[in-house]
Amino acid sequence: MTPPRIRRRRASDLDGCVAALALVHRADRYPLNWPADPHRWLREPRPARAWVAVDAASAIVGHVAVHRLPEPADGSPARPTAEVARLFVSPAARGTGLGGALLTRVGRWAAERGTDLVLEVAASDTAAAALYERAGWRCTGTSTAQWTAPDGGAVSMRHYALRTGAAAER
Repeated sequence: MTPPRIRRRRASDLDGCVAALALVHRADRYPLNWPADPHRWLREPRPARAWVAVDAASAIVGHVAVHRLPEPADGSPARPTAEVARLFVSPAARGTGLGGALLTRVGRWAAERGTDLVLEVAASDTAAAALYERAGWRCTGTSTAQWTAPDGGAVSMRHYALRTGAAAER
């Protein structure tokens, strides 16, 4: 079996991304609330970069995006930070290390730019949290999401950070 190949996402990939996301949503309820316009949801919040994993038949089997966060409003100097978003792997491609490979690709992008990374995940998604922790991400806290679950209930979120490049070695 040929391992999936990771490459930059193209506009023409969005239909395949939505199809893969639908499989993930059915299996795992990610995203917790299915978006009214999944194509738009994948394009937001206007990523600096997005990558897909494609199998030997060129089907999309994974996705990740990253977008830069604004600098602190108080003008204090800070390392640039970007947020990892829209990370998913199709159920059929799981167990191959693809989630970790997508995170590694984002980490390489961030390290090349001297950018730290953050992400958030629903606290109930223990498999994703375990992946992040295995990959060296550090949980920095929890909060309650500003949006609700499909049943109207509150959603607890876990926040993660990863320092990249030379700063990670300090």
